Amino acid sequence: MTGASLPATIDIESLALDQGALLLVRRALAALADGDELRVRGRADAWDLHLAAWCRQQGHALRFETDAQGCLQGVLTRGPSAAGRWRGAQRAGPVAGSEATATEARADWGLAARGATVEAGSPAFAFGLRQRHELWAATAGELYAQAAAAQWDPATAIDWTAPFELAPEIEAAVVQVMTYLVENENAALLVPARHLGQIHPHYREVLQLLALQCADEARHVEVFTRRAALRGLPPALSTAGGQASLRTLFDAPDFSTATFLLSVLGEGSFVNLLNFLHERGPDPVTRQVARLAARDEGRHVAFGMAHLEYRLAVEPDYQVRLRNAIEQRFDALANTAGLNEEVFDALVLLAAGALTPDAVARGHAAVQQLKREMAAGRRARLSRLGFERAEAERLADLHTRNFM
Repeated sequence: MTGASLPATIDIESLALDQGALLLVRRALAALADGDELRVRGRADAWDLHLAAWCRQQGHALRFETDAQGCLQGVLTRGPSAAGRWRGAQRAGPVAGSEATATEARADWGLAARGATVEAGSPAFAFGLRQRHELWAATAGELYAQAAAAQWDPATAIDWTAPFELAPEIEAAVVQVMTYLVENENAALLVPARHLGQIHPHYREVLQLLALQCADEARHVEVFTRRAALRGLPPALSTAGGQASLRTLFDAPDFSTATFLLSVLGEGSFVNLLNFLHERGPDPVTRQVARLAARDEGRHVAFGMAHLEYRLAVEPDYQVRLRNAIEQRFDALANTAGLNEEVFDALVLLAAGALTPDAVARGHAAVQQLKREMAAGRRARLSRLGFERAEAERLADLHTRNFM
């Protein structure tokens, strides 16, 4: 209120200041400019003493008057320090819009919601990933919505009681493949999880999407473990070469490189493998778990591609680092065995369905075709990321023989 206009007035009645009346006083003051007056009436015990103490603390002038009916009322003059707490406050980036993200999120935005007003002096958080080009994907919000809508419950989405009988050697092959899948899905869970806590929450779509990606992988570990144990056999073999291949994913120098090696190349190849198991699995449970896992992995690949496409559009020279990552990983694994023969043989046997020469020949041909499809998929994705055809083919062939 300004000039000759009447002061604003509120009546807090018998509500004490420490029981909620301060909310009414603060809201009334918030509508006034510095120097404007607010009249307060009340009937609670010692309300005037409590109001006086609060005004001294907040920097508001206060005097008391008696109105025409003989009732005491306080007259507050809004002080210039009332808004001081929010002087120097900053907005944590744009308010709304999927594209309305800051190029770099400030450390002292902390955990605030994007677009919130952050009080000056808020603590800085040491998020390692707070530059947009290091983590962003234009489709992150859309992929998160798809992922949230596509979550499935292992207890109900899979018919664990479906009847089937397999020859002992076929069941053993299934267990070997499931053991291999669990090992690889553990890596696919832990690699993004390592980066999850480093992402500034300003980029919430990526944070949310990766959280669901980790949940996907945890679910895959569960269902592959349950299928392996379904007929009472223990987990099968884990080789040093396979673990060495996965270990290199943990050595990736940054989020983009890790996403490239894991999602674009590794999980991309795994989509082919899971589709293979869906089509050729010897029992309905194996086919169901492979189908559901492949659907999830497709989203992971889509995010990896979208992120790398965004980063390369902003930083074209980053392609050199991607090339180097493939070559360095190939060199690091040059002396390892790659895909262990037990897993290879298990895949052949699953495709064959029987231990006869003709069946094994068909199974072997099917696995070789699977490997060709994996390589073609890698070449196609590398081409989408701007690699020349010959270079894409060369790099696709350098990918780990362990598939992931």
